[in-house]
Amino acid sequence: MENKQTIYVIGHKNPDTDSICSAIAYADIKNRTEEDTFIPMRAGQINEETEYVLKRFQMSAPVYLEDIGTQVKDMEIHKTEGARSDISVKEAFNHMTENGAVTLPITDEENNLEGLITIGDIARSYMDAYDNTVIAAAKTQYRNIASTLNGEILVGDAEDFIDRGKVIIGAANPDKMEEFIDEGDLVILGNRMEDHLCAVEQKAACIIVGLGAKVSSVIQKFARENNCTVITTPYDTLTIAKLINQSIPVRHLMKTKNLITFRMDDFTDDIRDIMGKNRHRDFPVLDKDGKYQGTVSRRNLLNISKKKVILVDHNEVSQAVDNIREADILEIIDHHRIGSLQTMQPVVFRNQPVGCTATIMYQMYQEKNLDIPPAIAGLLCAAILSDTLMFRSPTCTFLDRAAGQELAKLAGIEVEEFAAEMFRAGSDLQSKSPEEIFYQDFKKFIIDDVTFGVGQINSMSADELQHIKERLQPYIKSECGKNGIQMVFFMLTNIVEESTELLFCGEGSRHMVSQAFEDMKANESSCMLSGVVSRKKQLIPAFMRALEEV
Repeated sequence: MENKQTIYVIGHKNPDTDSICSAIAYADIKNRTEEDTFIPMRAGQINEETEYVLKRFQMSAPVYLEDIGTQVKDMEIHKTEGARSDISVKEAFNHMTENGAVTLPITDEENNLEGLITIGDIARSYMDAYDNTVIAAAKTQYRNIASTLNGEILVGDAEDFIDRGKVIIGAANPDKMEEFIDEGDLVILGNRMEDHLCAVEQKAACIIVGLGAKVSSVIQKFARENNCTVITTPYDTLTIAKLINQSIPVRHLMKTKNLITFRMDDFTDDIRDIMGKNRHRDFPVLDKDGKYQGTVSRRNLLNISKKKVILVDHNEVSQAVDNIREADILEIIDHHRIGSLQTMQPVVFRNQPVGCTATIMYQMYQEKNLDIPPAIAGLLCAAILSDTLMFRSPTCTFLDRAAGQELAKLAGIEVEEFAAEMFRAGSDLQSKSPEEIFYQDFKKFIIDDVTFGVGQINSMSADELQHIKERLQPYIKSECGKNGIQMVFFMLTNIVEESTELLFCGEGSRHMVSQAFEDMKANESSCMLSGVVSRKKQLIPAFMRALEEV
């Protein structure tokens, strides 16, 4: 199908199991019901729990997308074909004129960029008063000379080139010409045979005979014996003299140093300033292997094609992939509170008060009468069990429970046994650094003028949570205050006991916890919250109420 678009389906930063599995499932739904291509992506590193789930159901992890901002590959790239460095200046000019280009990239046989020549470079070459040795200095091939002069090579090798001597016009009589024709010169002549003979005798490298004059077989034989190339042209002497410098190869004029090039993956934010500071008309574009792909200009920034994206499991700018405001958001599928994300145009926004986005995905499969593949059923079931803490979280609804149980049947798994394995894998963090543990499931929230972050680790083992606490507490202190985050909270949630030890750090953090949970007893850096297991439904709403009371 023509104009088939690529659309990314992506969850939030520091993705959890729901974020990853819902992106995979929704891409499957869209690819089976629509014509465009939908690709599941992720905005962060996969945690241990999600990695276990993906391996358990033999599914590949979505590709990592760090930034959704527009890139050079999203621009309209002019597919100006590169030229070889041995073509003449005239050929280069004709090539640019035919293609409406002002810059001609010069490439080798493997499409590596060797240099650039512009219309301006060619114009300056016409204006410059080249000395009469430039043809030799540029090692100009005879085929270039013949082509530029619309001529024909009668004697000599077209691929050979002149590499010494000067260009002169043989307008004097033969006796006089003998005084200024040196060995290796290129001589422009008329139709007089004696002039032809004189130039060859003086060991000229090449003679150019104008006005379409006939060159006798005797002269041609003599020229062949003396390695003198003979070219005829219909042009007169004046025209030959004006045009001949256009035969030099472009490598003699092209720029080869300090070329400003862009890569296909470069972000337009980065190249915009470079374009502004360097007022070139066109800039070459290279692929990841350094091969030339085309050119872009400043005006291409005006109608750049934004990346198209569908967001799942979030609707907050602070949780979205970097530069989300530069993307064209088509849909949002979520189960959280309505956040700060704004769109330029109306979008499909499906937000339901359920415990997991995967539950909404299950409903969509039903609504569209699509069979759910066993592997994807396993992913969605895992996401529901993770988000609802095996149906124990207050966020869990009857819809989540019903969907989870049906998906378990389709995937061929036993809920409690599978959940225990999954949670055990998610809390096995022996090989992880404190930083990796901290950011495994960490979300940033902005409420009015207060910015805070909340992380969470779930486990069925109290000993394991205590070990994690000992490793995390020093790191929490070091992170507090970074990236504009005023307060940091971390939930160590015991699934079996249905309780959370809340670690906190930052000015005002202890007071906010006290305001949010009046009956709890807090020390300087932590407190126990009995019955609190949900960040979304219990912790964040309590914090919002506390901030409203301030």
